[in-house]
Amino acid sequence: MRYFIHIGYHGVKYSGWQKHPGVLNVQEVLETAISKLLKTRVTIVGCGRTDAQVHASQFFFHFDAEKEWKFDLFFRLNKILPDDIAVFDIIPMEGLPHARFDAVQRTYDYFIHTYKDPFLSGFSSFYAEKDLDLEKMKAATALLTKYNDYRAFCTSPDKNEHTICNVSSAGLFAYQNGDKIRFQISANRFLSKMVRIIVGRLLDIGRGKLSVDQFEYHLANKETPPIIIPAYPQGLYLSKVTYPYLNLPPRSSFVGGEL
Repeated sequence: MRYFIHIGYHGVKYSGWQKHPGVLNVQEVLETAISKLLKTRVTIVGCGRTDAQVHASQFFFHFDAEKEWKFDLFFRLNKILPDDIAVFDIIPMEGLPHARFDAVQRTYDYFIHTYKDPFLSGFSSFYAEKDLDLEKMKAATALLTKYNDYRAFCTSPDKNEHTICNVSSAGLFAYQNGDKIRFQISANRFLSKMVRIIVGRLLDIGRGKLSVDQFEYHLANKETPPIIIPAYPQGLYLSKVTYPYLNLPPRSSFVGGEL
């Protein structure tokens, strides 16, 4: 039987989702916990990868079990997992659906706060910026759905089979005084560090270091800038994963409330 597990995790302590020897990662923590409880080696397949220190307020993985367990796996799994990983649902699935390849849309949220706040540290990225031009940042954000080749916003575009990403929505939202900002983007796929690179470019626009026209030029001409500086990782959340047969609302509220 195949099971989909709906989880969320705070990624600051982890070197990303994917299993790598010698570093703490989310995948290995979960595989170890499930294997211990089921008393057999379990391999899990995630819906994607997140970079080091990046969070997921919604994430799915699947695994196969030859026989059904006779105890409350949901309760026991949450009990032995660390506080920064939570299981929300365990869902038995018909057939062999795939957590990664069957996903039709993913949504990311990126949070910024412009004042030092110990209660947001690790949950949002701190940029000590004054008077960001939010209107120009919003104008650039509105361009994202007009293009589908994101070669200009990828650290290693030539390592991909292609750089086409169908962005279905993108928005920039801010509290009235502009001290908290949320960027949100949804697409069928994302390139390496793509969201963080876009946010870094938007911050440059807000600072007056990059024009909206220059931003669009890179998009339209698929031209990678000579210097790419991604935004900090700790403000980024994989926040929604959608399947043709499964569309669950996220269980976790975003840091600082909805914007």
